[in-house]
Amino acid sequence: MEAERRGVGRGRRRVLGVAVGALALAGAVALPGQGAFAEGGRGPAAASWKADVADGFASVNALGQNGTYGGRDGRTVTVRTLADLEKYATAPEPYVIVVAAAITMDPKGKEIKVASDKTIVGSGTSGQIVGGGFFLGQGVHNVILRNLTIRDSYEGTWNDKEHDWDAIQLDGAHHVWIDHNDLRHMADGLIDSRKDTTYLTVSWNRLQQNNKSFGIGWTENTTADITIHHNWFRESEQRNPSADNIAHAHLYNNYLQDDPGTDINSSYGNYARGNTRMVLENSYFQGFKNPVIKDGTATLVQRGNVFVNTSGRNESGGTAFDPKAYYSYSLDPADRVPSIVSSGSGPTTAIGATG
Repeated sequence: MEAERRGVGRGRRRVLGVAVGALALAGAVALPGQGAFAEGGRGPAAASWKADVADGFASVNALGQNGTYGGRDGRTVTVRTLADLEKYATAPEPYVIVVAAAITMDPKGKEIKVASDKTIVGSGTSGQIVGGGFFLGQGVHNVILRNLTIRDSYEGTWNDKEHDWDAIQLDGAHHVWIDHNDLRHMADGLIDSRKDTTYLTVSWNRLQQNNKSFGIGWTENTTADITIHHNWFRESEQRNPSADNIAHAHLYNNYLQDDPGTDINSSYGNYARGNTRMVLENSYFQGFKNPVIKDGTATLVQRGNVFVNTSGRNESGGTAFDPKAYYSYSLDPADRVPSIVSSGSGPTTAIGATG
């Protein structure tokens, strides 16, 4: 089983956010969608987004799935209505589904049940899901959710116990890439990765203005493999993320920011719960209370992180794992993370363009 779990990382292409980070480090002024070029002189990133594949654990060959590439083998369709979005997202065939308008969920809180082999991507910055989100159930695999704004199912109760309305909920899915989205102001969580969801990569997202951002667990098993990198957690009270019973949790180059003088105050940042083994590298914590905490049963290795105006618990201990035994990756310098992530995360005009 260990041989299968290790799998083989796909030869990855550096996606737009990484290219933007490299440009920022070089002192260039190119912003997403404004002249940024893909690696290797392949031309504008806007011309190649359909060929993008996941990095991190979502790139590993396992469970009969070779990496995560979504619906690239199917037709590309553009949707502007809830009926069309649901029609193609739930279909058995592969599709690249380009969301080209703000689509309001009806009823409020609706989570579309996405089927395997799908890419759902916002067209530039115009693709929005308002008042609901997406659900990936047991066995659903090879799904990309990218370049979308998912927002505003909030019902007025900060710690809402009645409305389980998430932006993205995954229950037993595998090989999923959540990338370059803006997730905010939902009644419950922004991302809930539950019930042994594995081979998941969450990258270059903005998670903000929420009580509970990113919860992982809801299982007694310790089998999940998850990569979380280059995300901006801002104005989020808890679950940033809360990572329970993860076999391999690799977090790097994330930016956690709690602004002073606002109504939202952080209670904790990265949390290794249960039997989680976590490697936390080159992230930047600004203003957070209890920036890094762990249970006595968890292991957490920290390397190269920066802490500015933080307070409370900042913990590590035990041995975890070597992420490079599973896939290749490169680290941005931690002191550059705020500028790289704030400029490169979230939806961009260079992704989802069909012209």
